[in-house]
Amino acid sequence: MARTKAVSAAEARRRFSSLVAEVGYAGHRVIIERRGRALAAIVSMVDLERLESGPAQPSGGRGALALAGAWRDVQEEKLDAVVEEIYARRELDTGRPVNLEP
Repeated sequence: MARTKAVSAAEARRRFSSLVAEVGYAGHRVIIERRGRALAAIVSMVDLERLESGPAQPSGGRGALALAGAWRDVQEEKLDAVVEEIYARRELDTGRPVNLEP
């Protein structure tokens, strides 16, 4: 099982060569964070090849990338109608009240 660890962007910059060696030779994975948020990852070529050769999303995948191919066979007129409906619903949405007072 591959070991995954998180490092700050500054640490990744300082230790890049050793991190690449850990990934390439030991099969580890490195998550690079900035201010506690994961931004990027260093993975082995084996992991990358597996990611690129598999489906873009597992069946039933969610998110924008899963939707990108879903619209391929939809007629342009239907897409225009969907977009118009989205904008119409946005106009009706008043949002929710937000209190900025402490």
